Amino acid sequence: MATHTFQSIAPRPAPVNIEGALPWIKRNLFGNVPSSIATVVLLALALWWVPQLIDWGLLKAVFVPSFQECQAERGIGACWGVITEKYRLILFGRYPFEDQWRPLLATLLMVGTLVASCVRYFWKPWLMLLWAAMLVLYFGLMFGGFAGMAFVATDRWGGLPLTVLLATLSIVLAFPLAVAVALGRRSNLPAIKTVCVIYVELIRGVPLISVLFMASFMFPLFMPPGTTIDVLLRVLVGITLFSGAYMAEIVRGGLQAIPKGQQEAADTLGLSYWQAQRKIILPQALAMVVPGIMNSFIAIFKDTSLVTIVSLYELTGAMSLALNSDSDWRPFKIEAYFFIAAIYFIFCFSMSRYSLWIERRLSVSKNR
Repeated sequence: MATHTFQSIAPRPAPVNIEGALPWIKRNLFGNVPSSIATVVLLALALWWVPQLIDWGLLKAVFVPSFQECQAERGIGACWGVITEKYRLILFGRYPFEDQWRPLLATLLMVGTLVASCVRYFWKPWLMLLWAAMLVLYFGLMFGGFAGMAFVATDRWGGLPLTVLLATLSIVLAFPLAVAVALGRRSNLPAIKTVCVIYVELIRGVPLISVLFMASFMFPLFMPPGTTIDVLLRVLVGITLFSGAYMAEIVRGGLQAIPKGQQEAADTLGLSYWQAQRKIILPQALAMVVPGIMNSFIAIFKDTSLVTIVSLYELTGAMSLALNSDSDWRPFKIEAYFFIAAIYFIFCFSMSRYSLWIERRLSVSKNR
């Protein structure tokens, strides 16, 4: 009878760790030869350029609002004193200096309402009432004319409050318009479909500057004599129509990605057209195009800088107004551009992170 001798198996190597900083660096920065070369080159450039940036922006920079000190360090260090000197004019434009607490409070109210609207706890029917109350307070503070506050016309609004106002209202108004136009382009009614197609193709065929120019200078020529519409309202309508046309195509792409069986299932259940769209089709379509919609929102926020051509001095225009009117500080415009670039980055980066959060939430719901 054969005997068997026990032989132990050699231990296998431990599994490769795929989590943590080092595996991430190896996988993303040194995954292959081209990636490794690009990483090394970029690191070399960073090691050469970052110390110079720190030296210019921090170590040799001037932070006090002294023109003489800034001029002495010109070309050597940054002059952040221009921000200290001109920040109120950059942030609030030509709004009366003694009343600038009003646009500050109004902007905080609007930004606070936006943040609250992004929190799921506030997704209740009374959120619309909150928005209505906020808008009443916002325009009451900005216009004034009561409770001892001086009246301020819209042509003196500017800076960050104007940027936030135009971006927020354009987004709020453009989104439902885009959904309606996207549904209209897929309608079986020729008249509705034709109108939506003409609107989208006409708006998308011209740049935003042309739309703003038409809304500000050409549109009043077609109004009855003596009739005037506030330039802020005309610009707001122009940005909304322009953004709605682009966003409508994003939503239409999501609608076309929905399988035909979803609509057939809704018909089988006896749902009406609007019930099917509201409960089945649109929720799935909008979930598919969240990145595209958020990209459109970010583009709207940045495109508000173009309203300067119609003499509305939003953040970028207010910065140019603040420095071009003072020849002493005009050479230090690059520092002012860094300042407003940081503001734009904070808003746009926040919207981008929120978009990723929504995508993660939607992926969790799909995996259930």
